[in-house]
Amino acid sequence: MQNSQNDRPAPLGPLFSVGQCATLACLLEVTAPKPGNVHRGADFDDMTFMDFVVSATAIGPMMDAAVENGVGETVLEAVRATRQMVDVNANLGTVLLLAPLACVPRERSLESGVAEVLRALTPDDARKVYEAIRLAEPGGLGEVDTMDVTDDPPSDLLAAMRASAERDMVARQYAEDFQHVLRFAAPSLCRGTQAGWSLTETIIHTHLQLLAQFPDSLIARKCGPDTAREAANRAAAVLDTGEPGDEQYLQALGDLDFWLRSDGHRRNPGTTADLIAAGLFVVLRDRLIAPPFR
Repeated sequence: MQNSQNDRPAPLGPLFSVGQCATLACLLEVTAPKPGNVHRGADFDDMTFMDFVVSATAIGPMMDAAVENGVGETVLEAVRATRQMVDVNANLGTVLLLAPLACVPRERSLESGVAEVLRALTPDDARKVYEAIRLAEPGGLGEVDTMDVTDDPPSDLLAAMRASAERDMVARQYAEDFQHVLRFAAPSLCRGTQAGWSLTETIIHTHLQLLAQFPDSLIARKCGPDTAREAANRAAAVLDTGEPGDEQYLQALGDLDFWLRSDGHRRNPGTTADLIAAGLFVVLRDRLIAPPFR
């Protein structure tokens, strides 16, 4: 439901451009030392912190032009720009989430606006999104009986996303009007900063909440649903130990990070990180958190 102007909280931060919001959201997400993910203190063998930093810079101009260009063009051009600068898929899921949000005119609320954007998707959007997925990572949405990115693109992108929604949280955002981003991730980020936690602590805590409630679909694809559920249970156990700064919480967080990084980083909760980036975009775009982000 769209809030009235009087219901909206007073802006807290500067008015960043949409492209700046997208780049900054990606940078803040990857900088925070979230368990199991790449961050400024932890690389993977095949993917580094700098890959994410460069990718974050690459997509800004495309997000600035999203209202004019539409979802498909924005996704495809953002992936093309990324692949010109890095040789790994560091941001496909994030780009798929940011593009519909960036297509909402700035004067519109995201909740009503993104639903309108999704309902207006065209066969050309589907073609370009499928082309972008193939360019970044063939089969990235997973295979289903009726829709598969290795097939010809469908005329209805939402139908393809709905077909993958049960097994992919990025697709589920398209199918459910970004409810997990708008009603879970973004409000949790706001609550953490309002509680006096640093933005880094807040990002990590929100990451744990998402991982605990919604088993990571990247882990499920790589390791199976049982491992994804185990990761969710372990994240919930960390939350049960206390709050950011508590000794038991920090010890449990370190133990979770160690477990997630075992097995050659195959337990990387990458989809959860994509949702964090999208949530950060929302709170930056709507000026619900303010710098300095220390």
